[in-house]
Amino acid sequence: MAEDCSVLLLQYLKSETASSSSSKPRYWKVTNPTLSPSHLQDLPGFTRSVYKRDHALITPESHVFSPLPEWTNTLGAYLITPAMGSHFVMYLAKMQENSKSGLPPNDVERFLFVVQGSATLINASGADHQLTVDSYAYLAPNFKHSLECDASATLAVFERRYSPLENHVTEQIVGSTDQQPLLETPGEVFELRKLLPPSLPYDFNIHIMDFQPGEFLNVKEVHYNQHGLLLLEGQGIYRLADSWYPVQSGDAIWMAPFVPQWYAALGKTRTRYLLYKDVNRNPL
Repeated sequence: MAEDCSVLLLQYLKSETASSSSSKPRYWKVTNPTLSPSHLQDLPGFTRSVYKRDHALITPESHVFSPLPEWTNTLGAYLITPAMGSHFVMYLAKMQENSKSGLPPNDVERFLFVVQGSATLINASGADHQLTVDSYAYLAPNFKHSLECDASATLAVFERRYSPLENHVTEQIVGSTDQQPLLETPGEVFELRKLLPPSLPYDFNIHIMDFQPGEFLNVKEVHYNQHGLLLLEGQGIYRLADSWYPVQSGDAIWMAPFVPQWYAALGKTRTRYLLYKDVNRNPL
């Protein structure tokens, strides 16, 4: 009888844990990380953030939000900028009630990924798309558009000055992660989706990479591409140069060209991260 009660109690606890986890919105830990700023109030001066010549780890307790230029009712935190040595910017945009995006500078392309909430993308012709969590949009340089939000939304935004190729142009793309097929990853175990076409007009791509607990990169990468990364789910260890960093949902990473890099997923849930990578252009 006692054993039966123990089994029932264990089953109940498991169901309650699963129910609690499943009731949370996807990517909720990006805006509510395990080590949130409030959890570190008793450690004045402490941060996990690191900035070095060839990489940076920017963690949530270090985010500084301020009004985004040209946007209305929106706060932004720039996580990666050319001041570090990057050729792109990556920032979080927190849209509030009745908020609206501004346009990027001339000749700058933009990629939006919804982490929390929803917003409506409207182009110059009046066509609109509802963007919810896991939805994204690519906006070509000088493409007139606006993003409007009635309630609240958090976006990861990437922008860079477009590197044109003769007779090649990019187009607006709207999609969601689940619509993209899993791609082959020879020699690796992680799951890979690419959110933009691999064709020549596009000078960067955005990858979604999934690791189950215990999985890791087989290749210790050293390459000419730059990366900007936002950890959407899970936790693990990231090697950057000669340093090894515990990372979790909500952390952002910049990787300069040729910095040694490697990742291993830890914990009990999968890791998913959003990764910027420049492509299709001669590094000269």
